[in-house]
Amino acid sequence: MSALLEATNINKRFGGIEALSAVSMRIERAEIYGLIGPNGAGKTTFFNVLTGVYRADGGAFTFDGTALNVKAPHEVAAAGIARTFQNIRLFANMSALENVMVGRHVRTHAGIFGAILRGAGTRAEERAIHERARVLLDYVGLAARGNALAHSLPYGDQRRLEIARALATAPKLLALDEPAAGMNATETATLRTLLERIRDDGTTILLIEHDMKLVMGLCDRIAVLDYGRKIAEGAPAAVRNDAAVIEAYLGGELA
Repeated sequence: MSALLEATNINKRFGGIEALSAVSMRIERAEIYGLIGPNGAGKTTFFNVLTGVYRADGGAFTFDGTALNVKAPHEVAAAGIARTFQNIRLFANMSALENVMVGRHVRTHAGIFGAILRGAGTRAEERAIHERARVLLDYVGLAARGNALAHSLPYGDQRRLEIARALATAPKLLALDEPAAGMNATETATLRTLLERIRDDGTTILLIEHDMKLVMGLCDRIAVLDYGRKIAEGAPAAVRNDAAVIEAYLGGELA
């Protein structure tokens, strides 16, 4: 079986700065693949190129056996890739349930005329969206907070709500940009359990994270970027002991 995502020689420049240089990776189905590296290594740039925020200057992606030639983020979501961001981007004054329902609309068919005319098909679709959003809130542990405004939720709950909204798009690949940032130990442990469940239920995860304890204990495989280049890839134990990785982190903690 082919890999879910293959990136081949991805390049991205910003003026004279080479943010990504010939970055290649292969992400298998139903695995958690970690992408780590020092600040400024190119991790988020890679996410932004993959998800249509930036256009690559060279290289190609293959997703689920097909060339991924998208020009906008909504096309990436439709293709089956969902993402979260370093900074929480919820609709702060909408309820948790409404936030998840927004994510589900990428898989609906009513369109503008259906929304105006409110026919039986549109009403049935809206009921299905509502029910699916409730199921996803329960899935991430927020069943009791559906009516709470997003901005009123504790920080860890907001992070999990973002994941629920991303899951509402029914992704094959879930790309998470530092989901544990700012979490305490209890929240991080809850997040780890959720991500393992998502993986075990068949959704592939691409994870950027600076919490090395989480990364080393959670990921099936890891790639390391430094100055826009991939310097290591493999199982967590191999990456942890790689001399180039240790040098890139200046001897910092990797376990």
